[in-house]
Amino acid sequence: MIDLKFLRDNPDVVRASQVTRGDDPALVDALLEADEARRQAIKAADELRAEQKAFGKKIGQASPEERPALLEGSNELKERVKAAEEAQKAAEERVQAAQMRLGNVVEGAPAGGEDDYVVLEHVGQPREFDFEPKDHLDLGESLGLIDMKRGTKVSGSRFYYLTGDGALLQLGMLTLAAQKARDAGFQVMIPPVLVRPEIMNGTGFLGEHSDEIYYLERDDLYLVGTSEVALAGYHADEIIDLSRGPVKYAGWSSCFRREAGSYGKDTRGILRVHQFDKLEMFVYCKPEEAAAQHQALLNMEREMLSAVEVPYRIIDVAGGDLGSSAARKFDTEAWVPTQRTYRELTSTSNCTTFQARRLSTRYRDENGKPQVAATLNGTLATTRWLVAILENNQRADGSVVVPEALRPFVGKEILEPR
Repeated sequence: MIDLKFLRDNPDVVRASQVTRGDDPALVDALLEADEARRQAIKAADELRAEQKAFGKKIGQASPEERPALLEGSNELKERVKAAEEAQKAAEERVQAAQMRLGNVVEGAPAGGEDDYVVLEHVGQPREFDFEPKDHLDLGESLGLIDMKRGTKVSGSRFYYLTGDGALLQLGMLTLAAQKARDAGFQVMIPPVLVRPEIMNGTGFLGEHSDEIYYLERDDLYLVGTSEVALAGYHADEIIDLSRGPVKYAGWSSCFRREAGSYGKDTRGILRVHQFDKLEMFVYCKPEEAAAQHQALLNMEREMLSAVEVPYRIIDVAGGDLGSSAARKFDTEAWVPTQRTYRELTSTSNCTTFQARRLSTRYRDENGKPQVAATLNGTLATTRWLVAILENNQRADGSVVVPEALRPFVGKEILEPR
């Protein structure tokens, strides 16, 4: 959630952010009004508590004859204090509810929706084939890498098996990503995939996209759609040490998404599925370091995409397509030959202090005073990368060249039809 002091000092900035997101700027004024009512309620309760304290001293100094009348007045004052404290609590709850409705303050992202991104860079040249290329599912089935039919039989639509070299290709890709993360100072972790509601809510995922999340009602737990959630919760309600620089984690986990509302869209193959594996980078840092850390995460993604030898582009995601927690987000999109378009492979988001404020994750500044940390996240490898790897590296005979960086893990240079 956003900083109330920042809101009071910069209401026009927050209103402009709401417009950039395509959200209602009137929510800013509603929060300002709720905040002012809360401050007045706190003042009224504090004054009554002070009056009660002074009245208590007066009773202690009173004569036996004066005390009965004073005690009667004390009981009346006690009820007024109780009512004021209840009003303060209600006002604080209204402020929190209003805060939760506001997304993070956008920093530099273009205005607009899903199609209003800005292309920042192209890396590599899309390949021109002298034969009709196959899509990733045809390749995956003919090479014995992907089994969608049995995935559907066992679990329903949008489930699959990665088999044989397909499994090794994914494991190799994720292992390479984990090694690169480790070498860059990230602590590799395998986090839980089930989290409590307060952790899911703290990361900002229980807003308008909550229908994307699997919820286990009997256990009151959520299945994560990214290990970002568990990594953000790792230091909830803690003061962490950032005196030696940012704290960096890389979480390898299975991820789960309901893909609600996307039926008929990208249903073929493994582009949009309910379960996949991912290595997610996560950074805690001081707020003034966040922009530089965002670029560092993007550079990590660049390095990994170069290693798997696919052409891609980098886009600056528009405000209306940002999640509520992100102030800015860069996506990398790989060229998919059979679709003649670029498709998202990674995202990296600067969440500034939005998540850490909700989860109460702080650090001490140079004066020893607790301050809210900034958080960032970025994908370093995930299952859908196989789509781009297979399609961009196919040959006319139906075989696929394994990217050189993945060959030690797969044990082959060429994947050939059965």
